[in-house]
Amino acid sequence: MSRVFNFSAGPACMPESVLKEIQSEMLEYGTSGMSVMEMSHRSKDFEDILHTTENTLRDIMAIPDNYKVLFVQGGASQQFAAVPMNLMKNKTADYINTGVWTKKAIKEAGMYGNVNVIASSEDETFTYIPDLDDLKISDDADYVYICQNNTIYGTRYPKLPDTKGKVLVSDVSSMFVSEPLDVNKYGVIYAGVQKNAGPAGLVTVIVRENLITDDVLPGTPTTLKWKTQADNDSMYNTPNTWGIYTCGKVFKWIKDMGGLEVMKAKNEKKAALLYDYLDNSKLFKGTVRKDSRSLMNVPFVTGNDELDKAFIAECSEKGIKNIKGHRTVGGMRASIYNAMPYEGVQALVDEMERFEKSHC
Repeated sequence: MSRVFNFSAGPACMPESVLKEIQSEMLEYGTSGMSVMEMSHRSKDFEDILHTTENTLRDIMAIPDNYKVLFVQGGASQQFAAVPMNLMKNKTADYINTGVWTKKAIKEAGMYGNVNVIASSEDETFTYIPDLDDLKISDDADYVYICQNNTIYGTRYPKLPDTKGKVLVSDVSSMFVSEPLDVNKYGVIYAGVQKNAGPAGLVTVIVRENLITDDVLPGTPTTLKWKTQADNDSMYNTPNTWGIYTCGKVFKWIKDMGGLEVMKAKNEKKAALLYDYLDNSKLFKGTVRKDSRSLMNVPFVTGNDELDKAFIAECSEKGIKNIKGHRTVGGMRASIYNAMPYEGVQALVDEMERFEKSHC
């Protein structure tokens, strides 16, 4: 077996030890006589898996008791609609626009009420996080919405905005379980798990209990009501059983590694290796302002499209896969999630050095 260094932005690389453990249980989970993929979600075995997964996540994230953890389907993009449907009591919300995913969320929320864009970095192609000091929060805003780490553009909030008492909603998909978060500062946190925690098709939604009510917008589908999911322990209908099982394995792997403080330190070390090279390279340049750099997604360019293509091709031949930038921005992007080993980032930097020497 020959494993590559997979820098994909998602679905992304997973811990090899977790994959091997899953492999060993593929035909039979425990003494159940069947795979998790074949198992009834109403069975005692799966109920144990679900509760263990939730409790491990609560442990590593220090999620307070007054927050519900929901495991839902539909991808993070479905929450673009679920958020306003569940929270827009005054039909007004404030959004900070930092890229493709917030633009999509803004468009979706605009179907249900007034959306005020209170800050944006679109003027410089989303290469920075806008000034968060003294934001003009709307008096009647039901919530303030951010995408805390922007996968495509490689930006990350250096601090949280002062929402002046309004509910903070954050899409943390590409930084989920990569570093500690103070859950108490948020009303809602949600994440597609396919970056750092599991396979595509599952979303984790962490919601403060006082925000889970029957008072939702008329026409809200039953499955998009957070109360439906909360009241039924994420099993109103058949959940993504395989995704929940896999996430449970990854959450335990994080716990066994030492938790989110340790994970953050490992991620900072990997990011520093790559950013230090980019800051000193004569050929490759990072595209994000230093005070807004992501620990998870690192976009970079040579400034020449043909050189970019040549570098991507040569990396692929060396087993350094999926570094092509998002189709909307081009260039290259290295997604260095939790499961990417330091050795993988070193291999990328070594290839960048070799390529630079042959082209400069």
